[in-house]
Amino acid sequence: MPSLKNLRIRINSVKQTRKITSAMKLVAASKLRRAQEAAEAARPYSERLERMVSSLAQAMGGRPDGNPLLVGTGQDKTHLIVLATADRGLCGAFNSSIVRATRRRIQAELKEGKAVKLFCVGRKGREQISRDYATLIVEQVQGIGRRGPKYEEAAAIAERLTALYAEGAFDSCTIVYNRFRSVISQVVTFQRLIPFAPADAGANAGEAQPKDTASYEFEPDEGEIVGELLPRNLAVQVFRALLENAASEQGARMSAMDNATRNAGDMIDKLTLNYNRTRQAQITKELIEIVSGAEAL
Repeated sequence: MPSLKNLRIRINSVKQTRKITSAMKLVAASKLRRAQEAAEAARPYSERLERMVSSLAQAMGGRPDGNPLLVGTGQDKTHLIVLATADRGLCGAFNSSIVRATRRRIQAELKEGKAVKLFCVGRKGREQISRDYATLIVEQVQGIGRRGPKYEEAAAIAERLTALYAEGAFDSCTIVYNRFRSVISQVVTFQRLIPFAPADAGANAGEAQPKDTASYEFEPDEGEIVGELLPRNLAVQVFRALLENAASEQGARMSAMDNATRNAGDMIDKLTLNYNRTRQAQITKELIEIVSGAEAL
């Protein structure tokens, strides 16, 4: 049976931990509101831009001499996966859910005889995936979005992806991230970036994408416009994924810290009950000793 001193020390330690988790919950809640607003504000623009590029691609009629970001390399041997996670932990299953889904995708690609490469965005994803697939990591970026994701950071990642593609490092590229749905619900999403996939062909959390039935007139021509829009669309889609990840991270951290605070409260109650019982047992024992000594006299 632990002593009263050890129980007091443990109760005080759990109380200090509860203060920390409660403070982290409040901080995550304040950051969540801004991150959620940014993610929801970015969705209409990114979806509309994606549909616009899709309409342009359809108008070009699948020309074999089109932009490489649109028509691809003609092969499907090497697949690059952009693993987007957070740099910090204490956010529940946010990071591990993305890594688990990525592991399953890697195993499926390898079974089909394809080569897989990894572009890690975020420290936690790299640390977890490197335990099994360290040799597949070709690029890594950390410190993205410490004060909220910036478009410049997403554009830099998109430029690096374009450069790797131009070098022939891969044939197709997919980004995996958590799409924010609510504080307690984040959906792991795979979205193909290169070559460009139409909006209704992507798997954005299983949601149906609206069709773009508008009629466009192109000036100067479709090819030149697509050449300008494809790199921008790539940066926008990466930026959207980072924003969705940021909102999902804060939502998962808020939920995890709320659960941790509740569990700490339950533990304090149990320890306090144990402390009182132990203290009462010691008092009873001392009284028995006093009474026994008085009767012996």
